[in-house]
Amino acid sequence: MNEWSQSRKNYVIIGVDIGTSGTKAIAVTFDGRVVANTYVSYNPLPGKPGYHELDPEVLYQAVVTSIERTAQQLPPLGKMLNAVSFSTAMHSLIAVDANGDPLTNVITWADGRSVEYAEALKGSPAGHAIYLHTGTPLHPMSPLCKIMWLRDHWPEVFAAAHKFIGIKEFIFYRFFGRYLIDHSIAAATGLFDIHTKTWYEPALAAAGITSERLSTPVPTYYTIPKLNKPYPERLTMVADALFVIGASDGCLANLGSHATKPGDLSVTIGTSGAVRMLTTAPAADTQERIFNYILTDKLYVSGGAINNGVVLLKWYTENFLQKTFSGATDLNWFLKEAARAPAGADGLIFLPYILGERAPVWDADARGVFIGVHAGHTQAHFMRAVIEGINYALYQVAKSVEETVGSIQHVYASGGFINAPLWLQWLTDLFGREIKVISSDDASAVGAAMLGLQAIDMTPIDESAPVFHNKQQFNPDMALHAAYQRYYGVYAGLYHKLKADFQTLKEIRLTRNVEC
Repeated sequence: MNEWSQSRKNYVIIGVDIGTSGTKAIAVTFDGRVVANTYVSYNPLPGKPGYHELDPEVLYQAVVTSIERTAQQLPPLGKMLNAVSFSTAMHSLIAVDANGDPLTNVITWADGRSVEYAEALKGSPAGHAIYLHTGTPLHPMSPLCKIMWLRDHWPEVFAAAHKFIGIKEFIFYRFFGRYLIDHSIAAATGLFDIHTKTWYEPALAAAGITSERLSTPVPTYYTIPKLNKPYPERLTMVADALFVIGASDGCLANLGSHATKPGDLSVTIGTSGAVRMLTTAPAADTQERIFNYILTDKLYVSGGAINNGVVLLKWYTENFLQKTFSGATDLNWFLKEAARAPAGADGLIFLPYILGERAPVWDADARGVFIGVHAGHTQAHFMRAVIEGINYALYQVAKSVEETVGSIQHVYASGGFINAPLWLQWLTDLFGREIKVISSDDASAVGAAMLGLQAIDMTPIDESAPVFHNKQQFNPDMALHAAYQRYYGVYAGLYHKLKADFQTLKEIRLTRNVEC
């Protein structure tokens, strides 16, 4: 046994998950124990309706702080840092000048200003070809559509931009002076051919750019030996570590939640939500309902994300109940109140599209609807309908994945909602399958650490490791499952019946705004 193998039990790898509401760093040992962590939150900038931006400098400082504070916890534990690996939210865009300085804020996945460009492409032969080659559904979330919007609405910024980059690329340029993008994040831009792993020329032409204005694509295992000088003094403790570029948060959530085999479905609910399954090849959907992103050179992640998760509970609480909503305490309070109503909310169904929707409809103009309201409904019925509407949305994505990729064998849950047992049970009853919860709710950060471990050591964490300990298992009530299926049958048809009405309401609203 070599010296590294003997001593590696003293080493840890830090997994960093850079999200749109905060950055989390965790330190994981080589036998799969989480020994330290730090979370730094931030808020979106105020802006016009439909805009969602972050301050890139605030985000950068949060990443530095999370790494610094996590590394500081290691020496007292007798641990040494070996590597830092990254997970990042998808679909962000920053235009930077020749010095790497931002010309825009971080335009996040939640920004919907480029909706007209997504609509123009969607349903066209060119748009379908872009979907099949890039794996990214046509939606204003994608950097492809964002760049098109910048070209036409901020031409001075578009012309001055040296590069169009994302969150992780901005961080890596600050750390290493190089513009690099991992294949996983590149696959979520709408500009990258997931089959050839090169920039897709027809998409570049649609955006009006060349590949020189984008970063250099590299595999998710790509490593850089250490930080470049000058680096922030606060990162001196990690300056000589290996840095692994990592992948996207969605793809890494599958690793971190143990959904790593064919038929393993990962269901995540945080501010938004997602359903994903690993595959060995892209699984294109002729109806363009699901995405196909790259995890490694041999693994892809197929699935879909929804816009409307826990954010709906906050919206309903603050606007209808006139109360504040934050954290797990309020989450469980909401569920306790909702539990006063029966499963199915006595025929009250909520189409949860208050922020538009991504999968499976990919319509930024879709809107929320309560249907089936009668005089016997109380506040509890509406609250339960909100939760069940989110569940129906995820179930609809899961059905799309199953139809395209293959049958679901096991379901694993991750995200903030795993701290709400009632919610997990209701979701289990709808799915009609047992749902397992792995011990960590930081699935993307854990996944980043796992990918980083494989990149530097090529030895995956054993399945018996503490990070994979089964925290809870929920078993379905099949009588409730049967009832939910009938309600879901109504839910599943609502969007297509109302789609034209959503468009009419948009046109009326825009006309009224102009008149006023």
